[in-house]
Amino acid sequence: MLQLQRDVSLRELNTFGLPATARFVVTIDSEAALLEALAMPELAGLPRLVLGGGSNVVLTRDFDGVVLRMAIRGRERLADDDHARYVRGGAGEVWHEFVDWTLSQDCPGLENLALIPGTLGAAPIQNIGAYGLELAERFAEVRALDTATGTFVTLTREVCAFGYRDSLFKREPGRYIIVAVTLRLPQPWQPVTGYADVSRTLAQAGIDQPSARQIFDAVADIRRRKLPDPLELGNAGSFFKNPVVDAATFAALRERFPQTVGYPQPDGSWKVAAGWLIDQCGWRGKSLGHAGVHERQALVLVNRGGASGAEIVALARAVQASVQARFGVALEPEPLML
Repeated sequence: MLQLQRDVSLRELNTFGLPATARFVVTIDSEAALLEALAMPELAGLPRLVLGGGSNVVLTRDFDGVVLRMAIRGRERLADDDHARYVRGGAGEVWHEFVDWTLSQDCPGLENLALIPGTLGAAPIQNIGAYGLELAERFAEVRALDTATGTFVTLTREVCAFGYRDSLFKREPGRYIIVAVTLRLPQPWQPVTGYADVSRTLAQAGIDQPSARQIFDAVADIRRRKLPDPLELGNAGSFFKNPVVDAATFAALRERFPQTVGYPQPDGSWKVAAGWLIDQCGWRGKSLGHAGVHERQALVLVNRGGASGAEIVALARAVQASVQARFGVALEPEPLML
């Protein structure tokens, strides 16, 4: 029998550590529990919020609905084929622990995504990415409940329509509740070390032919050096997407600001480093109220202690306005504002 909790604080359920209360919280540890929760008369017609690690949400108010706290666990190595190894996990698996486990199972391929906060079930929604790799490149399928039909469905990579920090799940919010994720890890394995920080860290350690575990350790070390631990300083990781602009716009930016940091994309567009833009506007280490921009990484907004969701949003808007005024570039937040 599911336990329906009432008037629950969400402070410990979001990595920003923001204050908010939900009318109901239900912990979902199986597909049966999910179906049971959605059939509860008390929850009929109420807004729903699915929370994994709470690492991609800014709570600006109390939530007058039901929070489905995703806790479906389980890890499984599936059959291999000539081109890939397949692994599957429950939506409630902690992402970093899952990546670590894949390496212990001799299934490399996710090591560049080490130490990203959150859960396995949340990873496809955002199409998480870091250090030269996006989840979409390792994705096979998800199992999800289609709330429009009340049935479980399998969604392939093509159906999920991944983009940069984007997916079907963001375009149709609330329709699908992910319960399990299957990943496709190519073999033979090839290291991804083109990202400057990764190659530099490996070189400094005297490693010229790294193993997957060495890349995993290097990425984790880089993230610990550059990014604050949410357990010590509330944050949601990178707060803004790197804006993508066309070649002409980027050329105009470089003409006005020769030091502009950007990365060419396969389609001819350019991805501009949002952290560099914010840094150039003088925001690194600055605060508005109890919300601030991190001292080591301008792309990360932090709760300096006692911040409200409104303060985080106010700071984000001030940063966006500065970048727009100076560079004519619009920054888009990554987290869900609720």
